[in-house]
Amino acid sequence: MRAKQAAPQRAHGVSNRVRIIGGQYRRRLLDFPGGAGLRPTPDRVRETLFNWLGQDLPGWACLDLFAGSGALGFEAASRGAGRVVMIERDRAALDALEKNRAVLGAVAVEILRADALAWLANSRESFDLVFVDPPFDSGLAGPALAGLGARLKPGGQVYVEQGAEVVAPPGFIIHRSGRAGRSHFALLIKE
Repeated sequence: MRAKQAAPQRAHGVSNRVRIIGGQYRRRLLDFPGGAGLRPTPDRVRETLFNWLGQDLPGWACLDLFAGSGALGFEAASRGAGRVVMIERDRAALDALEKNRAVLGAVAVEILRADALAWLANSRESFDLVFVDPPFDSGLAGPALAGLGARLKPGGQVYVEQGAEVVAPPGFIIHRSGRAGRSHFALLIKE
């Protein structure tokens, strides 16, 4: 018996397209390539997340560790983040991120081709908000969270989305959490 594949993401009836839901790029559509485990954060989950965060991120430094479609990082840039670093290793996804950055004119977005865990292990930068949304069911959220404590500014937060219930690693607490379909998501803060 063949494994059933997930239906491609749709925005306005078009496969592999995601919509920015708030801020200066509101209603803009972003195209992204298909790929194993690539499931952009749905509109309603992003809306919930940014309600938790207070809608706008004026001047915030954000890190999108497994950028994929760029939905979270571009949403943060749209809402006033001063800097958004997107980490992605897949060439097709990287090309789409570059194209979308140019289409939006998103000067706050910096895109780097790297393995997220390797980049995190070697970086000395700190951020106000980190998005940890690895390829679905990859099991990469846990290792990413283990290396994040030193990368957060005081009061920094981490958004995690994965196929299993989110468990806060040592040094973090779950501030808010939710579930949409098979996706579990949570906003963590340092203790």
